[in-house]
Amino acid sequence: MNPLKQPQTDHPIHPNLAARWSPCAMADREVSDADLLSLLEAARWAASSRNEQPWSYIVAKRSNAEEFGKVLSCLVDANQAWARHAGVLAIGCYATTHARNGEPNLAAPHDLGAASASLTFEATSRGLLVHQMIGIHPDRARELFAIPAGVEPLTAIAIGYEGDPNSLPEHQRQRDLAPRTRKPLSEFVFSGRWGDSAPL
Repeated sequence: MNPLKQPQTDHPIHPNLAARWSPCAMADREVSDADLLSLLEAARWAASSRNEQPWSYIVAKRSNAEEFGKVLSCLVDANQAWARHAGVLAIGCYATTHARNGEPNLAAPHDLGAASASLTFEATSRGLLVHQMIGIHPDRARELFAIPAGVEPLTAIAIGYEGDPNSLPEHQRQRDLAPRTRKPLSEFVFSGRWGDSAPL
């Protein structure tokens, strides 16, 4: 792991959680089919409300230039600039209703996030890095991939190996080189009433 990105956690956590970060600099290196299948298997086994498993992924490897180009074109320009070097790109989608009764599934975006988190942790354990993005063109994805009504394209995921941050524009280079920071627990773990830090 890039030593600049090794966090100083306030409490012990699993090394794979500590090692996870989202680079913009990606190496021009392929991701193996075996690794990719294991990442998707990890997503498959994520928890979901009522076991609906509402997530779907549109996946393209860079070695398939046509499909990769289609997924890449669904990203906003700022993300296209660096994500084109990733070994794999994916678009994360979720079903908006419960399969069992057609009622709205309000947990579906959360469950897609849980699946993508599981994918990310599996990637980290394999020496891969994942960068998730909200910056996509959902309507373009819907058109290019014939995404049906009742399914929402929400995020994109770049999967690959760490590249050279010096290949990036200045603002992205500084982002990749900056130490990682997080809010302290006191700012988001409450007890008694909103805003009161939990006495842990």
